[in-house]
Amino acid sequence: MSTASTARHAGGPGPDTGPDGHDARGGRLDRIVRSPLGWMLTGLVGVGLVSGLTATGPGPVPVLGAVAAVAVYWLVMRRVARRSTPEIARRGAGREVLLGGAIGLGFVLVSALLITAFGGYSFSWAGHGFMAVVWSAVMVQIGTAVTEELLFRGLALQALEQLWGSRAAIVVTGMFFGIAHLGAPGASAWSALAIALEAGVMLGAAFLWRRTIWFVAGLHFAWNTTEQLLGIPVSGHTSEGLFTVDVHGPAVLTGGGFGLEAALVPVVIGVLLAVRMFVLARRGDRLLPRRSARHAQAG
Repeated sequence: MSTASTARHAGGPGPDTGPDGHDARGGRLDRIVRSPLGWMLTGLVGVGLVSGLTATGPGPVPVLGAVAAVAVYWLVMRRVARRSTPEIARRGAGREVLLGGAIGLGFVLVSALLITAFGGYSFSWAGHGFMAVVWSAVMVQIGTAVTEELLFRGLALQALEQLWGSRAAIVVTGMFFGIAHLGAPGASAWSALAIALEAGVMLGAAFLWRRTIWFVAGLHFAWNTTEQLLGIPVSGHTSEGLFTVDVHGPAVLTGGGFGLEAALVPVVIGVLLAVRMFVLARRGDRLLPRRSARHAQAG
């Protein structure tokens, strides 16, 4: 029997045992899981699974899915990442949802009005049951807004921010937000770029400014719901709305079959809003520079 195996059988530290006698392999695995990339991937799997099972469910199922997704997010952050979760704090959540919702509503209405003024859209009453349409839109869009913001801003942006700083994190998550919409009906390279700029970057800047999921979820919810109720496709997906929209003119004006989000007007407005929110975040000292991010990761 070799000396090394004798030491292991005698209870002494082996090649996979740390100085304190604990399994070094377990320690390495623990460090990997608790690293920013580790807890990000864990959370993406957990929240993504909840979203996949509930997003298209009937009635209030998407809302129940959003509640479950918040619970999964909390567990991952507290038990795996071992960090507090002020971004989902209940205190002030209502105010943040309303503020974000007002910005999202204004963003879509101004964009749609400008496109209509340029001759791109014309609207007519659809004649569907008012309450049934509104109820369905609200249920679905609450689930979409909350789960997507937990995935992209709560998990991905905050994890990458710890590794590379706020500026890099907002660019990377914005790019992936655009790529994630490439599978939508009518999507193209331009629509992916448009989504990355007006939604991915803007929502990232919004989160950095307010540092709360409720603000960006409110913005996202109002944006999607307003589009759906106006009868405009939401990222290529057409659902029953209160109005029907007739589209006239080039896709650069109207967004074509993908909807308003692939039009030039909301891209310009979204970029302007993103710049403003980013400036406010910087003034409020809410950005994490790359050097501080590396120091936080090392600690």
